[in-house]
Amino acid sequence: MIAFNTAAMGAINAAQRFDKAAVKSVSEASAARDVVSAFVEQKDARTAFEASLQVLKTSDEMTGRLLNIKV
Repeated sequence: MIAFNTAAMGAINAAQRFDKAAVKSVSEASAARDVVSAFVEQKDARTAFEASLQVLKTSDEMTGRLLNIKV
């Protein structure tokens, strides 16, 4: 369950990072500043979110297999 909880928190953290970067990219675009770093942060947050979801999926599969072995 530790992997599941860690992955869930990772997904939440990544979603929050993505939201923050999205707001930053919009505000910087309207101010004609460098938006590249904000877009890179969005991409990085998306990758972290996808990785966390994969850990959640794997943790769920492993728990299911463990329960099948114990039954």
